[in-house]
Amino acid sequence: MPRSLSCAIVLIFLATFSVAAQSPGTAAAPAQSFAPPADAPKPRKVWTFENLSGANGAVSVVGDPKSKPKPVSSRPADAQYVASLRKQLEKLQQQIADVDKQLLDLKNFSAGEPSTAASGIKLNKSYEREPIEVQIRALQEKKKDLQSQADAVLDEARKKGVEPGQLR
Repeated sequence: MPRSLSCAIVLIFLATFSVAAQSPGTAAAPAQSFAPPADAPKPRKVWTFENLSGANGAVSVVGDPKSKPKPVSSRPADAQYVASLRKQLEKLQQQIADVDKQLLDLKNFSAGEPSTAASGIKLNKSYEREPIEVQIRALQEKKKDLQSQADAVLDEARKKGVEPGQLR
């Protein structure tokens, strides 16, 4: 009996506190604490080109005004240098075309279509034990490497002041 009496007292005690916590007077106080303070700083304004004329005061610009971009050299590139770059690019483009042709042959072979070679017999080729998918992936990686080499040659030419039209 004393045990059930103590349980009843505990339940009444908990019910009293839960009702007091749900009363309207105490519920309004936490809601007011979530309101933003009145003296909060205003958010900074971001200016665009359209509303820049309405800005008053100094406008800060990202970057160092003292460091200016280097001017591109106006003198023409050496003709021999341009010719050697053109030769390198033609060689790389020919290798890319050969890899493309090999890729096409392998894809046609895997699809069961005839080869693009004229006679269909390649006397200088040996039997490959690698699966066709592996050969195709290797050729695709080789093509990507050749293209990155060609891009590196073009970047080098651009840095040396060679116009893109001179390499065509």
